Amino acid sequence: MKIASFNINGVKARIQALTDWLDQTDADVVVLQEIKSIDEAFPREHFEDLGWMVETHGQKGFNGVAIFSKLPLEDVTRGLPGDDSDEQARYIEATVVGDKAVRIAGLYLPNGNPVPGPKYDYKLAWMERLRLRAAELLAMEMPAVMLGDYNIIPEARDAASPQKWVDDALFLPESRAAFRTILNQGWTEAIRARDPWGTRGPFTFWDYQAGAWNKDDGIRIDHMLLSPQAADLMQDTGVDRDARAGEKPSDHVPVWVLLDA
Repeated sequence: MKIASFNINGVKARIQALTDWLDQTDADVVVLQEIKSIDEAFPREHFEDLGWMVETHGQKGFNGVAIFSKLPLEDVTRGLPGDDSDEQARYIEATVVGDKAVRIAGLYLPNGNPVPGPKYDYKLAWMERLRLRAAELLAMEMPAVMLGDYNIIPEARDAASPQKWVDDALFLPESRAAFRTILNQGWTEAIRARDPWGTRGPFTFWDYQAGAWNKDDGIRIDHMLLSPQAADLMQDTGVDRDARAGEKPSDHVPVWVLLDA
């Protein structure tokens, strides 16, 4: 079972870029972030005609997450538990049934800028809710993958120019510590498991400004966390870097993990 994550930065604006990538990928499951569409306006039929089952958790103009699958989906839930007043569409879960059942959590973690301020407070509070949900997923003792745009630069090697990010919510010590607290529950970070000693990148995001893509001035903020049961099934993982070089691309590229499931 190949599971991918892609922050598409507006599904309607990038529908051709997303379609082109879907035509090329051999993923069985794709989680999307920043669909920027309410559920009723999502171009569902277009993707269903391509052979995908589609589940969305949308919001007008902002945020929004989705799961596409070529395998059966069960027990779809929307919204991160822990705050009934939170109206931002940033989290979706489902069980994907292949040779084995895998619980998928697709997430779009808050950016948190500017710092200090209420947006950063919301980011840290959201991460605490995610920590609690992550612990519940681990307690299920089944293969689980939490993947998406975490808006966290875990280490200096995950930025081409780390000095540019020292005061940014994505790289502040409190943000990185919250991410490590989740990891330390027993999750495996797929890209780093494959390349634990890498000294630079791989990157998953390049800003549209200042020629970042051409300069390879990127950051790695799209992550895949595997429960112990999923980590035992991991066969391969990677970053589809070439997607950034296409026409009207997202500022993110897909990341993926292949499980023996």
